[in-house]
Amino acid sequence: MQPVTIYTTSWCPYCTAAKTLLRDKGAAFTEIDVEAKAGARKEMTERAGGRTSVPQIFVGETHVGGCDDLYALDRAGRLDPLLAG
Repeated sequence: MQPVTIYTTSWCPYCTAAKTLLRDKGAAFTEIDVEAKAGARKEMTERAGGRTSVPQIFVGETHVGGCDDLYALDRAGRLDPLLAG
């Protein structure tokens, strides 16, 4: 399974929803709280091509986007193959 990184904040309901879907898929992920880790928001913004909202989700080196993007990928049947690598 591909490594998954999700940039979050502790109070974001979209972050919670994205993490729930990833858990339901059995995907382990590394969570980076952009408010708790110094420099994490800047790192996220650079990796995400300028996007500053959370969550920002990466599967391997592929930038999935935010929560809505993750759920759209799942509805299209493209999330499982991406996670599998």
